[in-house]
Amino acid sequence: MVASRKGGSVFTPNVDHVVNAERSPEFRVAYSEADLSLVDGMPILWASRLLGEPLPEKVSGSDLFEPLIALAARRGWRVFLTGGGEGVAHEAGRRLTSRHPGLQVVGTDAPRIALPLGQADQSEAAVQRVRDAQPDLVMVGFGSPKQELWIHRYRHALAPAVAVACGASIDFAAGKVRRAPAWASSHGLEWAYRLAQEPRRLWRRYLVNDPRFLLILGSDLVDRASAWRSSTGL
Repeated sequence: MVASRKGGSVFTPNVDHVVNAERSPEFRVAYSEADLSLVDGMPILWASRLLGEPLPEKVSGSDLFEPLIALAARRGWRVFLTGGGEGVAHEAGRRLTSRHPGLQVVGTDAPRIALPLGQADQSEAAVQRVRDAQPDLVMVGFGSPKQELWIHRYRHALAPAVAVACGASIDFAAGKVRRAPAWASSHGLEWAYRLAQEPRRLWRRYLVNDPRFLLILGSDLVDRASAWRSSTGL
């Protein structure tokens, strides 16, 4: 995608995204028009198998971030980091350039992004700062759904750069937040680890919002079973 110089958007759907997509037509459209979606979360992988349409593997935004940065360093891609709190993207850039010789971090930013976009936030100015830096790759860590909606709305203005929704990856790279250990991620427990780290910020998402995923999955299974019975005459 980067080599094509046509821009594009990369999202990493997880349980929270599925729930939000059911509730928000705007979010559904953003996902339906993304150029690449990679599974972020074991529950999505398990659900795909249960529905008889197994996805190959989990590749979260955090799993994608470091290899993509390493690839950018090898290929000479210009990288822009936007998101996190004040100074977080700058610190992430400093650490990443230290770890990856040759990496070109051409800009960092911590804009105030709020929904609805472009009304009382810094969306337009943030886009212009990215454009001025002329990156090949923009790592966007505003948190969901803001990052996906922002990328979708401004994807043409950001082109020819490819924009990647990377969640908390910039915070991880800056050392501000610790990533869940590999065993927790592979067993579908990354949410519990993150909840323990940031309970005040994440309790509603994980304990109130996301359980609705089970209802969505159950409804899909019932619909598929009904369609199968109709097609077989049973």
